[in-house]
Amino acid sequence: MPPPKYVDPLMLTAALAVFLLGGFPMLGFAVGAGVWLAQRGIQVLAGRRVAAALAAGDRQRAMGMLAATTLGRVWLMATTVLIAGLAEREVGLAAAVLVVTLFTISFAARGIAHLFEPEGAAAR
Repeated sequence: MPPPKYVDPLMLTAALAVFLLGGFPMLGFAVGAGVWLAQRGIQVLAGRRVAAALAAGDRQRAMGMLAATTLGRVWLMATTVLIAGLAEREVGLAAAVLVVTLFTISFAARGIAHLFEPEGAAAR
């Protein structure tokens, strides 16, 4: 059984417990979780549009959408964390640590799940 690609929602739930038990700023959790969920929503919608463009045979449009949404998601997260940090340093730090942790876990899980895909599944 391959590992799940999307373990970050589970880790987000675990992070809530860590924030509550550790006494970390809950506003930092709210900012980090909110921007993470927003970028994941954008990722899902972009994935659907990219798949539709690929199905239509428009590879250039699909790759352009993928590149634009990837960069846009990074900018969204970085800007949100920066603004939170400028407003209150501890909140920004907590949000940044949460977002970086979720990104690392998500990236690793997707990479490991990719190793377990059947041969040629990535080309579809």
